[in-house]
Amino acid sequence: MVITKEMGIKECVQQYPQTAAVFMEFGMGCLGCAAAHFENIEQGAIGHGINVPALMEALNKAVEAK
Repeated sequence: MVITKEMGIKECVQQYPQTAAVFMEFGMGCLGCAAAHFENIEQGAIGHGINVPALMEALNKAVEAK
């Protein structure tokens, strides 16, 4: 697993730009908002009511597919 739930949202998208589409698909369209600068993936997902394991699986699949 390349991406972990402890990784920052902004850090994740900067390192793996292909993950932006995954965040959007899961309803986390606020990648440019202030919270994305300091929240980790788990915090952001919980704040949006998103299933964390499902998001993590999708993010890592996006990275592996590249």
